[in-house]
Amino acid sequence: MKMVLGRDDLAAAAQTAVRATGSDLERLDVRPVHKASRGFVNDTDVDLCELAVVTLLQAVAHGKPVVLLPVTTLGRHQHQTLVTCGELTIADIEGRTVGVRSWSQTTGVWVRGFLSEQCGVDLRNVDWVVYEDGHVDEHEDPAWVKRAPEGARLQADFLEGRLDFGIMGNELPADDRIRTAIPDASDVAQQWALAKGFAPVNHVVGVTEAAARAHSAALCAAYDALRAAIPPTSPVDFSPVGFEALRGPVAQAAQYALEQGVLPRPVPFDELMAGSCAALGVEPARLGGQGPCARP
Repeated sequence: MKMVLGRDDLAAAAQTAVRATGSDLERLDVRPVHKASRGFVNDTDVDLCELAVVTLLQAVAHGKPVVLLPVTTLGRHQHQTLVTCGELTIADIEGRTVGVRSWSQTTGVWVRGFLSEQCGVDLRNVDWVVYEDGHVDEHEDPAWVKRAPEGARLQADFLEGRLDFGIMGNELPADDRIRTAIPDASDVAQQWALAKGFAPVNHVVGVTEAAARAHSAALCAAYDALRAAIPPTSPVDFSPVGFEALRGPVAQAAQYALEQGVLPRPVPFDELMAGSCAALGVEPARLGGQGPCARP
């Protein structure tokens, strides 16, 4: 089998566990890790892959033969990723331009969800500008979302004043003018997570249905090793592992994504769990879930 995981320690743990079952797991060196997502969901050219949770949800919604291995490899607060260079705040966001790398980007889905749910922003009254396609071939952005001109770059447009706001995580440029658009973003994010009982999940682990059926014991061993290598955090867990631990954040991401036109249909969490269990031939309890394994 072939694997893409971003963290060296997690990749080593998964490889050791899989090899102990008599199977082989080759790690492919793909950096940044999100560059492997398109090939995984559209061509299943990798057997086990770290990918953004919204990409996984889209893949399932569009019938791609991939399932969730319930492991979080990246979780974080997201409120701070809405930034501006001026004196504007979220109170000014309707009628303004906001840039985001891709409409399907998980960070953008979370931030737009916060804006709608916490701040009462009508997302259709914002001038959204996107710069890239998502990873799932079948996805089309909503008609009310604009595509930047060919060759335009989010960071340049933001720093040069062609955008009023930007949603940027790892791609945030270094510039002293940049500040968060949500006042006290860290405190607001912490309060949101405590009220919800979970933190935003960014990256999870997916496996192909073919690999799940052919290598169930090996992939369950990889799950066990990853679970052991990812300790929970408190007061909210940024790295939940197991179906029930992931239920809250994944269901919330799916709800936000559906409301924003990122998903073509609802993707209930129980559908994700059933698909994984059916492909792996296990009951939910084997992977931190509850209840019997119903067919998806």
